[in-house]
Amino acid sequence: MDKTARSKNDKQETRRLQQLLLPFLGALSSMRVTLLDLVFRIGFTGITTLLEQERTMLVGTRYKHNAKRAYTRAGHDQEGELVLGGRKVKFPRPRVRTVNDANGKSVEVPLEAWEAFSKEDPLTERALEQMLVGVTTRKYARSLEDLPNEISSHSTSKSSVSRRFVEATTDTLATLMSASIAELDIYALMLDGKVVGGHTVIAALGIDREGNKHPLGVWEGATENAEVCKSLLTNLVERGLPTNRSLLFVIDGGKAIAKAVRDVFGKRALIQRCQVHKRRNVLEHLPEVQRTSVGATISTAYRCRDPERALQLLKKLARYLEKKHPGAAASLREGMEETLTVLRIGLPETLERILASTNIIENLNGTMKRVSRNVKNWQDGTMALRWFAAAMAEAQKGFRRLKGYQGMKILIAALRAHDDAIDGRNEKSTAGLAQVMKAA
Repeated sequence: MDKTARSKNDKQETRRLQQLLLPFLGALSSMRVTLLDLVFRIGFTGITTLLEQERTMLVGTRYKHNAKRAYTRAGHDQEGELVLGGRKVKFPRPRVRTVNDANGKSVEVPLEAWEAFSKEDPLTERALEQMLVGVTTRKYARSLEDLPNEISSHSTSKSSVSRRFVEATTDTLATLMSASIAELDIYALMLDGKVVGGHTVIAALGIDREGNKHPLGVWEGATENAEVCKSLLTNLVERGLPTNRSLLFVIDGGKAIAKAVRDVFGKRALIQRCQVHKRRNVLEHLPEVQRTSVGATISTAYRCRDPERALQLLKKLARYLEKKHPGAAASLREGMEETLTVLRIGLPETLERILASTNIIENLNGTMKRVSRNVKNWQDGTMALRWFAAAMAEAQKGFRRLKGYQGMKILIAALRAHDDAIDGRNEKSTAGLAQVMKAA
């Protein structure tokens, strides 16, 4: 058969299939509920068969005498509950009991299949997932698949869903705040605060030698004060964060976190103040007409990649602002040199920009804002911590290694050089960190 004939036959076959399929495709939308009913019924039949098979394995074939049997059927099946698609459904539970002992007593024997299908873990996981994607407790039942009319279900009420969500997020928070971090090999730590329902939550995010991000913990306080930050850091130390070697701490512009870091880690802490926070804090002290030009000058200083030139530009700007806007000048001078720490290390540009700000934690804050957008009443600080821990777990699903992570070896070498200077193994002081890095 030549090409033309084959092509003609193919077209005819295609048209014939289309004519056969079109009526079926048009009816699919009206058949959806019926198909779903069928799936559920097949599933229930399969569960019934599986349960009866397990019971038969224990007690033997019905109506067949066996003098050695250890188990027996226990009368009529009882109505029980199984977990299905985020709710509980009524289902007949096959009963098995042990054969009467010498005292005429027997005990109920649970079937392994029933125990597995009735566990509430999937129910709790479904409630957590639905809430995190934005389903409210009142609309939870509407978000589930429809069941056949003859199947009754429950555990979809507002209170039931709320209770399971509280249980799930309580476990998430407990796991986050108790997990060991000794094996994570953390070299950089980001700390930032966010106000949630009148409570300030401090979040900690660690970065390991391969550039992987790890949520480490959250702490709550009425304000972002040094004691709250110190409590979080102490918790991290107790769980394995090293204090005998230097770490890079990337923090927001607040004095409280900087003080807490120094109190806990002393000279082992290299502090990088967030450049984004610094720029924002300075501009808040200025009238609208001056914000564009001053903001551009600050950005130019941070992007020049020369720490000494950047420092001179910032000092010059502070002198310019001193007379007319002393508040802006003071804000710029506060912790100015600590905004240039990563520039002095000499990291690759991509990694340098990432570690010069707390934007990674700002992304966590964005996740928190998204998943908790339906919350109208923040009852207490524990509730804020539970939601934030759940948001961190949700954000972690999309974590990727830092861009420019190959430069982490340069950061590690800088931290070791810093330790050498502190311990007297290197004559160069920590102020000469850039020169130490060039030598390394």
